[in-house]
Amino acid sequence: MIGRRNLLIGAASLAAVAASRARAEQPILTDDGLYKQPWFLESFLDLADDLEGARKEGKRFAIMWELRGCPYCKETHLVNFAQPRITDYVKANFEVLQLNIIGSRKVTDFDGEELSEKAIAAKYGVRFTPTFQFFGEGALKDMLPAKREVSRASGYMLPDDFLAMFRYVKEKAYEGKSFRDYLKSRQS
Repeated sequence: MIGRRNLLIGAASLAAVAASRARAEQPILTDDGLYKQPWFLESFLDLADDLEGARKEGKRFAIMWELRGCPYCKETHLVNFAQPRITDYVKANFEVLQLNIIGSRKVTDFDGEELSEKAIAAKYGVRFTPTFQFFGEGALKDMLPAKREVSRASGYMLPDDFLAMFRYVKEKAYEGKSFRDYLKSRQS
């Protein structure tokens, strides 16, 4: 027979697990002033390797470009990624690499060129933060940088549209329609 005491202990255990999960999913403010999700990709900053690693995991590869002090980057972490429905979907389907739009770390691009984060951002025309770049699944080495992306989200997006962008890429809806048309088709 389950007594009140056992129910209280069980409820307290569930609450502790939920609180622990919530703390574990909190973004970390790093030394460079960027918020970082604990589940973001830890990388040697070789984009071809990161793309291949994502493919082997059955996931898509994306880069999140950020800037220290960017209020919309912070909002993305503290609002959008704070929602389990968003975080769970992104974690299950994407490998996300965080880069600093003015950073100096060396990154090896898909074509083997080694550049600073700032130079890679310039090479791809990334000018705003946050920006999410979503890449194709095939060999990108011989493609022009602009052709390597299948989609891009520049600036802050409200949570529903933010999640829809990840679904748009996962479902490969970009092959047949624009993101705007994708959103309209989901509303009807």
